[in-house]
Amino acid sequence: MDKATLARAIAAAAGREPADLVIGDVDILDVITGAVTRSDVAIVGERIVGTHASYEGKRRLDGRGLTCVPGFVDTHVHVESSLVTPLEFDRCVVAHGVTTAICDPHEIANVLGLAGIRYLLDASERTVLDLRVQLSSCVPSTGFETTGAALSAADLVPLSTHPKVIGLAEVMNYPGVLACKPDMLDKLTAFQDGHIDGHAPLLSGRDLNAYLAARIRTDHEATSAAEAYEKLAKGMAILIREGSVSKDLDALAEVLDADTASFLALCTDDRNPLDIGEEGHLDFMIRRLIAKGRPRHAVYRAASWSGANAFGLRDRGLVAPGWRADLVLVEDLDACRVADVIVGGRRVEDTLFADRPPLGPVGLESVQRAPVRADDFRIVGGDNPAPVIGVTAGRIITERLAFDMSIDGGEVSADLAQDVIKCAVVARYGKNENIGRGLVHGFGLKRGAIASSVGHDSHNIIVVGVDDSDIAAAVNRVIAMQGGFVVAAGGEARAELALPVAGLMSVEPFEAVRSKLIELRVAAQGLGCILPEPFLQVAFLPLPVIPHLKITDKGLFDVDRFQLVGWP
Repeated sequence: MDKATLARAIAAAAGREPADLVIGDVDILDVITGAVTRSDVAIVGERIVGTHASYEGKRRLDGRGLTCVPGFVDTHVHVESSLVTPLEFDRCVVAHGVTTAICDPHEIANVLGLAGIRYLLDASERTVLDLRVQLSSCVPSTGFETTGAALSAADLVPLSTHPKVIGLAEVMNYPGVLACKPDMLDKLTAFQDGHIDGHAPLLSGRDLNAYLAARIRTDHEATSAAEAYEKLAKGMAILIREGSVSKDLDALAEVLDADTASFLALCTDDRNPLDIGEEGHLDFMIRRLIAKGRPRHAVYRAASWSGANAFGLRDRGLVAPGWRADLVLVEDLDACRVADVIVGGRRVEDTLFADRPPLGPVGLESVQRAPVRADDFRIVGGDNPAPVIGVTAGRIITERLAFDMSIDGGEVSADLAQDVIKCAVVARYGKNENIGRGLVHGFGLKRGAIASSVGHDSHNIIVVGVDDSDIAAAVNRVIAMQGGFVVAAGGEARAELALPVAGLMSVEPFEAVRSKLIELRVAAQGLGCILPEPFLQVAFLPLPVIPHLKITDKGLFDVDRFQLVGWP
């Protein structure tokens, strides 16, 4: 705020001149005490200048019948996982009261390297919401996979002074931290004076202490109340996550109360337009938590002030003079029905989105893989019982299971009676011809195949299926589209969504993506799939930093032992 605007803000606050915008006769929720007070809210520029008083404004918005709460902060999100470009993500989530989103661009960084991070930084200067960026710490997440790029501390440090950068993004390679790996120490050392975001599923005891000794402050991977309480006791802020796959709200809701709310925040991590359209975004989490008996003002505090404070954004999160005018007007506090949104003092209207400078797509030729054949997916050899990845709906943690498989002529086939089908990861960067093969339980497929170029975090092509011919057909369609989702059966695609932007994002509006996701879900169910979000569940099969058994283009990977399994 320049000197002239500051002088105008002070004068308007004192009632000596009109504010730029006044929200009149609105109920204000105090997220600290829970009190609700009717008042005007006066705004000059991006700043709230007056509350608990009457004001005149150049523009007046009638707030009668509405309650004003601080704008919502999504504390950990991968924009790419919305499957739409950053400007479409912006248009999609602001309507749900999200005024700040803190993103880690490591999906696109794993594909395109620094060019991917710069794409998100360019987007952050255009979005209506305040999009903040953390610099990806684990590109690649491990050395046990083929990736499109590798970033060192020297690559990241020059970007750290960008005004939209907060700090170092989720440190997923916790074994590397505990082992004091030099490249990990380089990154941690470079960001000791900034925020360092955590990612430590099931880490506890002295190992957790060692991880926190690196000055890592936040974590979104707690999946039980006991895990959250231990991390809170050791100084971590816990980000309650409810994404399209990872759904931890029910398990963590009991942790949120008036005392802990200042150290809890909300995040979506990975949430697609279909779920946003059907359920909502952070507004969905807020109403769910309130419905579970959590104190209303504490829930709204976790959704706003607490998240902002945890990430060093000390200018937002309260409806009070001197604070950033990120505000949400709701028709019903318990139901969190969003009626209006103010971002940086501007009422959100269609013209705000229309006036944004355009941002062209990147990474339109990121899939560099020759077509595959059905024979490429034969699994030959291996001993019984065979290691099998166990998938559970709503969890990205997978189990290491063991099944006795029928081996015919030395070849392992899918076993529908045991719900064991094939899975494979096909390297897509043109660096090699790797295909990692394995078995997975929990999809329920009776025929066909499901393939995706979204395969966290290296984003090779991941496929699950019953028949080798359908598996090859699904993978080849993904290659032809330069990335996307495919449901195949009978040797051809039955439903698809092209994701040509780095193989991760569509160039279409979020409404069109939502419609195609519905078609894909119906097609997957037609093959017998029992998972509500099959594509996002597929996407986490190759993530070798989430326990317990995963698969990369180099084969099955035991996360607990942090080594390849060597089967078949």
